[in-house]
Amino acid sequence: MSYTRAVKKVPASSALRGDKSIREKAYILIQQKIMRGELPPGSAVSEIALSQELGSSRTPVREALGQLAAEGLLEQTQNRGAVVIQLKRQDIIDLYELREALEVYAIGKVAGRGNSDHQLERLRALAMQIAAMRDELERSKQTELNAKQMQQFIASDLGFHLSLVRMASNSRILKLLNETRLLIRIFSIHRHGHDVPALSRIHQQHSDMLRAVAQMDPAGAMRILADHIQASLQERLDEFDRWEHEASMRETLPVFFDVHPAGEML
Repeated sequence: MSYTRAVKKVPASSALRGDKSIREKAYILIQQKIMRGELPPGSAVSEIALSQELGSSRTPVREALGQLAAEGLLEQTQNRGAVVIQLKRQDIIDLYELREALEVYAIGKVAGRGNSDHQLERLRALAMQIAAMRDELERSKQTELNAKQMQQFIASDLGFHLSLVRMASNSRILKLLNETRLLIRIFSIHRHGHDVPALSRIHQQHSDMLRAVAQMDPAGAMRILADHIQASLQERLDEFDRWEHEASMRETLPVFFDVHPAGEML
């Protein structure tokens, strides 16, 4: 007597969904590594290491890398594969100009109509988070926010701006701004922590925007937000120039930047 073992076939649609799920996980994982600084600008992204971390084949990882390259977060090179983009000075200017055009339009639309108390309270709570950081910084006697505190600041600041844009009910603008802000944050890995005056200024500008939206003043809201974004652009450009100068000095005079573990200059 012969027996035939039944083989259970996995539907093609299920396999495709599985590959898509792994690709999405790889996509999110790479983004998170870039945002945390684990993959700094200019560093190569290893397909092998990511596939091992995810416990998957290299195919969905390669697809995720291709998607991120298409979105501008990575560059495909002949020798090193995928590399985290290194923004140039003009890139920062271009990104902020795009951000200003989209956000200023969105806040004008939001301020031109009535908004619910719940929406306004959400904005107010996010604005107050920055005020709380300022007050805590004053109490701590620190000169500026540390790296962990800056991550908290970025989350609150991003939450405020994206909440405003969501209120405009335009999903395409929201998607473009998410991608733009993500690119800007790659360079922000280099940024110094905010001090008390900077936090006070940002909190005041957010509060002024909120007031203009609540009072249904589109022109005022658009003007305040444009000034706010232009000031942020100038800060990023100043940081870029300082970072580029320091990088140049490290390259030409490395002896002055080589520090012994105990803190002594070599």
